[in-house]
Amino acid sequence: MPDVINTHGEIRQDQWQVIERPVEGEVLTLPDDQPVLIPADLWLAGDYAGNDRIGAWFDSHEEPEILAGRVNELPVIAVNFPKFVDGRGYSIARILRERLGYRGELRAIGDVLLDQLHYMKRCGFDAFTLRADKDSGKALQCLNVFSNSYQAATDNDLPLFRRRAS
Repeated sequence: MPDVINTHGEIRQDQWQVIERPVEGEVLTLPDDQPVLIPADLWLAGDYAGNDRIGAWFDSHEEPEILAGRVNELPVIAVNFPKFVDGRGYSIARILRERLGYRGELRAIGDVLLDQLHYMKRCGFDAFTLRADKDSGKALQCLNVFSNSYQAATDNDLPLFRRRAS
């Protein structure tokens, strides 16, 4: 299993298995022995609320608003980055945190690279599953590569000029 890095730089083994969307005509099959992340629309359709061993994941083209009013029923929400040039996952994270008020673990999965970690953290991600060929030992350095940011974001709601004035 891959490692998961959190925003505090702690590295742990990933216990959550990402279940791919079943092919048309097949049924969603969940293992009994470990926590799983299933496509968000299937979580909603199956009404898995209250099950702390079933989380959801979004692909970059999906709309997180489908979970409006229910996001905090999920223990983990993951956002898939299919390739590093696809930045739509950053917007999904901000919507989940800022508009929908998600307070649980928000995880980046897929093509997650070290140089993206700082920016993902600013958008609201607090856990990351790096691409298999990346060194998770370097994650802490990458998470804290900048000591100050100009813009407001989920990690600091005041822009730098407002912070200096106060």
